[in-house]
Amino acid sequence: MGIFVFKDTRVLVQGITGSEGTFWTEWMLKAGTRIEAGVTPGKAGERVHGVPVYGSVKKAVKEKGCEASVLFVPPAFCKDAVFEALDAGIRKLVLLADGVPIQDMLEMKAFASEVGAMIVGPNTSGVATLGEAMLGFVPFWLGHVYRPGSVGIMTRSGSLTNEIASHIVKAGLGQTTVVGLGGDPVPGTRFVDVMRLFQADPKTEAVVLVGEPGGTMEEEAAELIAKGEFTKPMVAFLAGRTAPPEKKMGHAGAIISGGKGTIQGKTEALESVGVKVAMKPSEVGSMVKALLG
Repeated sequence: MGIFVFKDTRVLVQGITGSEGTFWTEWMLKAGTRIEAGVTPGKAGERVHGVPVYGSVKKAVKEKGCEASVLFVPPAFCKDAVFEALDAGIRKLVLLADGVPIQDMLEMKAFASEVGAMIVGPNTSGVATLGEAMLGFVPFWLGHVYRPGSVGIMTRSGSLTNEIASHIVKAGLGQTTVVGLGGDPVPGTRFVDVMRLFQADPKTEAVVLVGEPGGTMEEEAAELIAKGEFTKPMVAFLAGRTAPPEKKMGHAGAIISGGKGTIQGKTEALESVGVKVAMKPSEVGSMVKALLG
């Protein structure tokens, strides 16, 4: 099963005729994704890998019943594209762009909250439910890295996730759904949002959290566990353990400030509620396997 996207989810690709949209549409189709339509203003009537292109989201939703959208849209145009999708009734969005203006993201997140929608991203590799569908560019085709199984992954780091996923497979396990939250300062979705979905998924038996310095998402995850709202086994790996304080390391959201967001603080918060924290990515697979017996 998994969460967020499934084999029967009717998907829209915004920006489908651009080079990235065209390239990754082919791979999403190969993953089994049910892509019903694409949207690029001024390109109505074209086809991309057999997928019909519309000039507006509203028309695509009306004719094809699309319920989720993946956006290959430049940062400056993301707000308009997201608002158009939300106005048309789409409630699941994957926003891939890096560098979306913070004010724009705040407005998008507020609107999504008002209408009960979920935005994954920005600055994410996407979401993949292994063996069913993929929105974005999670390398599902690498069998030694990803394969269907019972472990959910939620992450702030795309490339590091590939390494950790490979150790899960090496341990003889596989993944249900992989969710990249993205590395920008204002994520549309937080760890606690994904944890609630994994908690409700009967196929997900354990969850791996991939965190990093900065923000409070990992501490929020610990609080959710402390309140008894998440009860499944969890293993965490926190990147940037040797990062100097007050220095941004890679992601725009990975900055420690005001004494908050340190790896030490995150580790203590997670371990205090029973989460196993790995010191190295290579430890994650065996730790998950031990938790599952």
